[in-house]
This record gives sequence, structure tokens and C-alpha cells, in this order.
Amino acid sequence: MSSTPSGTDSILDRLRGSGSPLHIVMVAPPYFEVPPAGYGGVEAVVAQLADALVDRGHRVTLLGAGRTGTRADFVPVWEETLADRLGDPFPEVLNALKVRRIITEIAQNDRIDVVHDHTFAGPLNAPMYKVLGIPTVVTVHGPVDGDPQEYYRALDDTSHLVAISDRQRSLATELNWLGRVYNTIRPSEFPYQAEKQDFALFLGRYAPYKGPDLALEAAHAAHIPLVLAAKMNEAPEKEYFERSVRPLLTDSDVVFGEADSIAKRLLLSQAKCLLFPIRWEEPFGIVMIEAMACGTPVVALRGGAVDEVVESGVTGIICDDPAELPAAIAEIDRIDPAACRRRVVERFSDEHLGAGYEAVYYAALESAELPRIPAVPAGRRRDRTLSVASNG
Repeated sequence: MSSTPSGTDSILDRLRGSGSPLHIVMVAPPYFEVPPAGYGGVEAVVAQLADALVDRGHRVTLLGAGRTGTRADFVPVWEETLADRLGDPFPEVLNALKVRRIITEIAQNDRIDVVHDHTFAGPLNAPMYKVLGIPTVVTVHGPVDGDPQEYYRALDDTSHLVAISDRQRSLATELNWLGRVYNTIRPSEFPYQAEKQDFALFLGRYAPYKGPDLALEAAHAAHIPLVLAAKMNEAPEKEYFERSVRPLLTDSDVVFGEADSIAKRLLLSQAKCLLFPIRWEEPFGIVMIEAMACGTPVVALRGGAVDEVVESGVTGIICDDPAELPAAIAEIDRIDPAACRRRVVERFSDEHLGAGYEAVYYAALESAELPRIPAVPAGRRRDRTLSVASNG
């Protein structure tokens, strides 16, 4: 299909609420494939969203690294993934430059309605896309305090930001938020199991703010084995493991290593509980809904979006102090596995993801100051904050 990029007539049709299909160019980080084989929460969400939007009749062009397993049209920005460069700023910046060139080339021959960027440096391209008449939607997958807050504030009105939890949005209310859409999973891909084995699970990466040391201490106090299935590729992760995790290990603990998608589902379905003792404002925490989909309750420290994801006393137990974690583990058998699964199906299943972002895209088109469309009033962005999620 070839048409005038961001043609006036097609944009006005959408501004009138025609609900016509969109062409969304989605930008993924360069570190893992979409979907990821193992670690990669952002990439898992991007894969679900791409397929959900295709199912809803939209056209999606996905820019990423390596290969893809989605139904979107795929343009490789990198032939190989850059997992070993995670944390290095150079790949982020170079990825943004490469993506800018690709999107410019696409826009010369085809209509792009929305650029949806899931990277950190990518939104720096938004002013140029705006000149082309293309609004940029940015999902903020990370923290919004300190330096990131200053960064997102500096983007001002060039990017429409989407939060992944109400808590995340509340921590920086002055940012140019357009909406909130919870992360989701496909429940059908996670095996439900009511009968559990006698071990607790820590799943994530070795970092102090993730709390693997707290998980070990809580499991030992509760006299239950702990399986640690965590990512340990980067130098800081290895250093933290040697300094703060290895000295706490006992013969009852199992250092499983980084779990691929098959092993992760097996561990989540069999564990008595998932330990999520975070020490930071976790914007969402997708591993919690993965566990609950398997019928596995979550024992967590209160922080970030934990209160929005886990219903304490129903799908897990939320603690205010690490000293409370062992008692919570001891009480976890009273949580109904079916209630855990039900919460994910009702609030965090992928059917809500496509609908949520579809509404965001149309709102971005309606509120954007697009070139060649003088009829669109200025100054409407900050008045159109949506709250889009599975629960309305």
C-alpha cells in the first residue's frame, strides 16, 4: 500500500472517530528478540501487543533485533541481539539513530499513523516525526524518578507517555501522560496447577533492588527451599551475586540459572509461592501475573505497583517489612490457586492490551498538533489523560 504520508483526509477521518485501521510502527529495544526466549519483560509485552493489534485489524511494522515470532511485519534494526551490551548507553543511542533512518524511509513511501517506541533513547526522535505529521507514543517501562524524570520532562509535548501502572504515573504527575495501560500476558501460555511442590521461587535478575538476598533470608526462616532462577549476565549482576547472594546459600537452595520460557513456566506452576521482595518503585512486575496465571500466589513487599497487581489475602500476601515475609510464606497455603488465575484472566490478559493501546493511539491522533491540519486545536494534550486498563 502506498499513499501520501499522513495525508490530510485520512487523518481527519480518524479525528472524526471513524475507527479506521492504523499503521503503527513499533520500536523494540535492541537487546532481546521479540518475543524473548528467556529474560525480557519489555520484549514479551511488545510481542503480545503487536499480535493483539494485528488481530484487531491494524497494520504493525515492528523494528527490533535478531528475529521475530510475531505476526507483524518485521524490519531488523540489528541482525543479532545485543544482550551482552545491556546497560551500555551506546547501543541505545545508535539504535535510535538507525530507527530514525528506517522510519524516515518508510514515511517517504507509505503512511505511518503512529510511532510507538518502547526504548529509552528512541523518543529523542519524536520532534522529527512530529514534523512528518506522525505522533509518538512512548511506553515508560522503567522508573520515573531522578534522572529519568528529568529526561521525560524534557521531552515535553513531543511524546505522548503511557504509564504501566497508576503508581508509576502518580510519582511524576507533571509528565505528559496520555494514559495508563497495564502489562498483560496470554494466560493460555501459562499452565495452571493447583497442587504445588514444597519450594519457593525467586525469578528475575541478581540486583539489590530485586531483593534475592531478602528472598533467601525469608525462605530460610520459613524452613522452605528456595529456587533462584535469575539472570546473571552483566558484570554488576555477577558482582552482586558473589557479594550478597552466594554467602547466604545453603544446601537446601537451588541456583537454577536463567530460565528459558519453558523452564520458567514449569517452575512457576510448581512453586508454592513466588517471592517478590522488591526494594524499589517497581513500575509493574510482570513476573507476578505470570505466577498468578499458573495458580501460584505471590509473597511481596509493598512497593511500586504491587498493590495494583496482587490482591493481598486473595492472590498473595503483601508485607510492609522484610521481617513479615517468613510468616507470610507459612500462611500461603490458604490462598486459592483458582483465585490467582482468575485475577489474571479478568484484569491482565492480552485481550485488554490491544484495546487499551488502540484507544491511546486514537487519543494521540486527536490531541496531536499535526502539520498540515490547522483545524486541530492546540494545547489539548494535557487535558486528555486516559486511564485504559482491563478494569476500565
